[in-house]
Amino acid sequence: MLIKQETWITPLEEARTLHLYIPDMLTEGQKVPVLYMFDGHNLFLDEEATYGKSWGLKDYLDQTGLPLVVVGIECNHQGNRRLWEFSPYDFSDPAWGEVKGQGELLLDWMSGELKAWVDENLPVLTDREHTFIGGSSMGGLMALYAGGRYSAVYSRAACLSPYLGLVMEPLCRDLDEAWIEENTQFYISWGGMETGSQEDLAQVTADNCTMQQILEAKASVYLHCYPEGTHCEACWEEETPVWMEELGILERCWEDAE
Repeated sequence: MLIKQETWITPLEEARTLHLYIPDMLTEGQKVPVLYMFDGHNLFLDEEATYGKSWGLKDYLDQTGLPLVVVGIECNHQGNRRLWEFSPYDFSDPAWGEVKGQGELLLDWMSGELKAWVDENLPVLTDREHTFIGGSSMGGLMALYAGGRYSAVYSRAACLSPYLGLVMEPLCRDLDEAWIEENTQFYISWGGMETGSQEDLAQVTADNCTMQQILEAKASVYLHCYPEGTHCEACWEEETPVWMEELGILERCWEDAE
């Protein structure tokens, strides 16, 4: 079942739509794990996706019957404000201009006010072992940052094609300094066809490997480069069974359903 729920992001003073997936087969009183994701409008239905293709998550969850609630936060569609909200850092992008990072404000709200609402109103298990986060591109950056800096809330982070380039230095510093809860796991991926040149691909690969090196001393990291992968929802859709399996989300969901 898909539900749209209007919410208010208090620190940003912004109204926003939540795209919620709740399994149809839940029995009365049953509670299941929860996955928080970014760009909620791109997750479930092609007709709602920005570029006409979604992650196909509704089809995947319906077909597998996976007992998992998904909370998808729609992005800000005004100008480059998506970048503002989905970056913990300020940076200047040649194509998109100045970015004033509001990502930490958003994650504070998600991990506090939003989670409290979800815990009270949706059929979810509330502990960190059953609370996950994921996203792609700027959402992948946010999932990566959340897994490192908010591991008391999220135990698994799916970081698909995370944006790293212009925030690499402060991100490395913050993740290196972060205290990460035991049994935190990261899935980090990128596509071999995402960049315009082999030189750029080499840099993206190096950056993601650096993330692995920083995190693997404190957490489990699953790193993937998909040679034919591009920066699009169709490719990220194909990865869904992989990160669901590797991060142990499938096992955790089915285990609790027994």
